[in-house]
Amino acid sequence: MRLGRIAYINCFPVYGAIDRGIVRVAAGLVTGTPAELNDLLVAGELDLSVISAVEFARNAGLLRLLPGIGITSDGPVKSVALFSKVPVDTLDGRTVLLTASSRTGVALLELLCRDVWRVRPHYAQARAEATDLDALGRLPHDAVLVIGDAALLLAARHAYPHRVDLGEVWKRWTGLPFVFAVWAARRAVDRAAADRVHAVLLQSRDWGLAHLDVLAAEAHRVSGVPTGECREYFAGLDYAFTQRHLAGLATFFAKLAAHGLAPAAALRYLEVA
Repeated sequence: MRLGRIAYINCFPVYGAIDRGIVRVAAGLVTGTPAELNDLLVAGELDLSVISAVEFARNAGLLRLLPGIGITSDGPVKSVALFSKVPVDTLDGRTVLLTASSRTGVALLELLCRDVWRVRPHYAQARAEATDLDALGRLPHDAVLVIGDAALLLAARHAYPHRVDLGEVWKRWTGLPFVFAVWAARRAVDRAAADRVHAVLLQSRDWGLAHLDVLAAEAHRVSGVPTGECREYFAGLDYAFTQRHLAGLATFFAKLAAHGLAPAAALRYLEVA
């Protein structure tokens, strides 16, 4: 079994116990950006992985949604943000850089631009990992979408007059939590083996949520984000997947489908099993 893990600190609460050998998983770990893991899972190079919500929607026929676990927020998420030189409702016709590492954040931004801010920017893709921030600032743009550890670090620089947290805007718009990522197994993978890995992920997640102080200290060492901010960041994320999260995900899928950004048929694959 090959199991995908995002290389950002937001996955520390899920994989922390596995990394420490507190629980053991019968799978090899493959670490990458969200976009890399999405493509590897769809290509069959991973058997089970965290996957961007929008890519699950686009490939739901190949994948089985796993219950009880996700990367979600019920309000501000902190690590998926639009940094802008101008107010967001004036971005019509302006250039917005999109991180190459994200799919769900990009899709959510497109929805918000169309349906909330009523603007049509020009989009261009750019690398926007933590090591890219200096080079990113030198590219011509009016706004940039940044995710993960890089978003936390860029916020601390106060380099842009406007910072918009996409999780917060979604909550104000819909009243629902937003699901950024889920865990899924390929339908072709042995179900019993995938379920055993899923059970270990749940155990590791439960350990992680009980040891957020330990994980925040580690996250600081890895990312450079202050320990207190890491602890606050983890506390603002929800690693569950309940009926409210399911409603939020279904609403997201329906809005994507209305704009042709995801197949309408994806909604029928939202039964978790």
